[in-house]
Amino acid sequence: MDFEKKLSELEGLVGQMEKGELSLEESLKAFEKGVKLSRECQKQLDQAEQKVEKLLSVDADGAAKTEPFEAGE
Repeated sequence: MDFEKKLSELEGLVGQMEKGELSLEESLKAFEKGVKLSRECQKQLDQAEQKVEKLLSVDADGAAKTEPFEAGE
């Protein structure tokens, strides 16, 4: 499942839980599934962050000079 679908499903679970209409058992199952989806989304975000590079400049040959993006910059 792609990131957007996981995030959408997670938002749906949160919405259901916020309404307070689920039984305790249903709430626990929704919570467990939400935690799993949250972890999977965070893992995908971490992987994407590792792939991001800053474009510094272009050298005389037209090749891009890059460096890894550091979080918090």
